[in-house]
Amino acid sequence: MTPLGFGAATLGGLFEPMTDEQAEEVLEAAWDAGIRYFDTAPHYGVGLSEERLGRFLAGKPREEFVLSTKVGRLLVPHDGPAREGVAGFYGAPNRDRVLDFSRDGVLRSLEESLKRLGLDRVDVLFIHDPDDHEEQALREAYPALARLREEGVVSSVGVGMNQTRIPARFVRETGIDCLLLAGRYTLLDARAGEELLPLCEERGVEVVGAGVFNSGLLAAPRPGATYDYVPAPDELVWRAKRIAEVCARHGVAPAAAAIAFTRSHPAVRTVLVGMRNPAEVRQNAAAAAATVPAELWAELSSEGLLP
Repeated sequence: MTPLGFGAATLGGLFEPMTDEQAEEVLEAAWDAGIRYFDTAPHYGVGLSEERLGRFLAGKPREEFVLSTKVGRLLVPHDGPAREGVAGFYGAPNRDRVLDFSRDGVLRSLEESLKRLGLDRVDVLFIHDPDDHEEQALREAYPALARLREEGVVSSVGVGMNQTRIPARFVRETGIDCLLLAGRYTLLDARAGEELLPLCEERGVEVVGAGVFNSGLLAAPRPGATYDYVPAPDELVWRAKRIAEVCARHGVAPAAAAIAFTRSHPAVRTVLVGMRNPAEVRQNAAAAAATVPAELWAELSSEGLLP
């Protein structure tokens, strides 16, 4: 895995539609920047992200990239009028998401993802957001993933969520290899550092840190910015602005500090960032490569801004 990964929700039209040409352009820029880890899911644009990513990766040597996708949502055609903005995605195919964390649902989900991707395998398979299906995910979905890993169909299995309690159960009660954690170890919300990440470090579970900008606010702190996929509360906008001001005094981009903070925990293996165009790829690649001075962390701490 490269230290910076490509979060492919944008390819599915997250927040705004994206054309096939734009998708190809941003993926090519990511590849040119040295990014070799790509994460997608059926949820992202009801399959559109997987389809676009698969077409791009078809032209790349299979041994040169790492790919993860997810299970827990099956996609079915929708016969009514096309609907925009469902779950925050625009320009997506006319399909519905059906939650399914059963053994058969997991196997069917992977089979359909492989068809959309045009590949015969993925490297990492995550159980996606089983918030309201906790027991079924533990008792049915995980054993199905473990069997796929045993058979060599996938290399690593895990769970991907925006919370800490259920992932901690998976770490304690199953043999997952990795965890995709979105938005819970950032400069604005570091609750995962209290119990979950130390537990992962202890058990040897490697963490993919996602949502490092809390869906945009930390990268561009301004009114109207999003936090966890919805408009950010004024208090958090104010806090993010103060963090940006401290960063400016040290000549560090807020995005660089955000990425460095998440990646600083020893349990975190790589950081995923969503990107829409080549300019964002270049900005994020530069931010990921930047050196953040210790004085910046010290000032954030003294100002009460470091979690």
